[in-house]
Amino acid sequence: MSKNQENTTLQLKDDNFARVSKFTRENQKSLVFIASAIVAMILVYVLYQKLYLAPRESKATDQMHVAQDFWAKKDWDKAIKGDAGYPGFEKIITEYSNTKAANLACFYLGVAYLNKGEYRKAIDNLNNYRGDDVMVAAEAYGNTGDAYVELKDYDKAASYFKKAIDKASNNFLSPLYLKKLGLVYEAQNANKDAREAYKSIKTEYPTSGEAQNIDEYIARVDAKL
Repeated sequence: MSKNQENTTLQLKDDNFARVSKFTRENQKSLVFIASAIVAMILVYVLYQKLYLAPRESKATDQMHVAQDFWAKKDWDKAIKGDAGYPGFEKIITEYSNTKAANLACFYLGVAYLNKGEYRKAIDNLNNYRGDDVMVAAEAYGNTGDAYVELKDYDKAASYFKKAIDKASNNFLSPLYLKKLGLVYEAQNANKDAREAYKSIKTEYPTSGEAQNIDEYIARVDAKL
């Protein structure tokens, strides 16, 4: 680099520094205000988490165990509405919104409505579940698929079973929902697609319970092709 080029580069750096310094001086109050606002927002968020959300989370979790007991016993009405001073899943969702407990309650409530035969309510609540647990999320998709099967909306049922398969990606749930997907395809007379779903069980999940008699399902759709 020549001497002139070095001087030009240094001059440009000095000019840039000068412009930045001038901007900072002219906008010092605004910059301080913005920085203060950011700090205040962070502080408000921390206080919201610790002083408001955390106690609500704790209380919701504590109260929800009774509804969970009813749910485990398949006492769907009490699981939904509550009993003896303890709220059901409906009330927990309403009173403790924005908590992890209320989010999980959406899953429980959806399954309860599915078992009661109230399929639209089941779908609405299962779709409201937004948890990070892979197994629960996969089951939420799968149960939504079951609800759509009951409504004979096979296209949506197939869509949700596919989501459940992809989300689970394990030897327990994936073959289960692959089998349900195959049955949906058979109901639509899409026998090639059904065969592909059943074959996936045999090749990808050969040790699963669904794989033990899957040859019968494959033979059945082969006979229709």
